[in-house]
Amino acid sequence: MDTIALILSIIGSINWGLVGLFKFDLVAWIFGGQDAVISRIIYGLVGLAGLWCITLLFRRGRQAIDAE
Repeated sequence: MDTIALILSIIGSINWGLVGLFKFDLVAWIFGGQDAVISRIIYGLVGLAGLWCITLLFRRGRQAIDAE
């Protein structure tokens, strides 16, 4: 699950970078616009993946403390 969340977060990061630098939304371009159902699903999954990745910060820190 962690790997999938990281991959989706990377996809989202690249997409936002393209939007910020070039005003080009790659997800919308591939899936038929921002209002397309599949685009909205992708945006939702990327958002959930970002939330999941927040937990990685706390788990990694806790594992390092437990190892000591």
